[in-house]
Amino acid sequence: MDEQEIKITEETTPNEAPEETGGKPEPEKSVNKKKSAGQLAAAFFIKLGVTAVVLWILLGFVVAIYVNHSHASYPMIKDGDFCLVLRLGKVTEGEEVAYKKNGEIKFGRIMAKAGDVVDIKGDVLMVNGYNVTTDVVYPTTSEGSKIEYPYTVPEGSYFILNDFRAEVTDSREFGAVKKSEIKGKVIFIMRRRGI
Repeated sequence: MDEQEIKITEETTPNEAPEETGGKPEPEKSVNKKKSAGQLAAAFFIKLGVTAVVLWILLGFVVAIYVNHSHASYPMIKDGDFCLVLRLGKVTEGEEVAYKKNGEIKFGRIMAKAGDVVDIKGDVLMVNGYNVTTDVVYPTTSEGSKIEYPYTVPEGSYFILNDFRAEVTDSREFGAVKKSEIKGKVIFIMRRRGI
């Protein structure tokens, strides 16, 4: 054997136990390092910053929280309820949505989309010539309306009615709501009063 072969055979592999320890491998020595107050503070502020950014993205682009300040959507949404609104996705007929009109957040139900013809005869709501039935317990009336029927919903807009139909502060008063004014659909309601 030459010198290189001899050196290789004399070396022990990491899995082999040296003879001095009686055939048992030596345990690795753990180094216990204590973090300084500055390092702990830095780690805390990094986590706090990441949490703030995630919340900002979530509340800025995905969901929004609004408080209802009227009886327009009674009984589904009561005065003082917290409403979680999903900003993403499309809204469709029959869904309860939050929208902004005249600088105020309102809640209502989408009854017709762009191109639909809305008519109210007596206490019957009609869209494109068909009666619209919903779970709303209050009759729909045109009394107090400031628009003329039949009403064609303009492009890029929705016709929204309050669930409490006696309150005419909805599309019957100001016409269709633009798509850009809709904040999203209501996905969760938390009762703030009477708990």
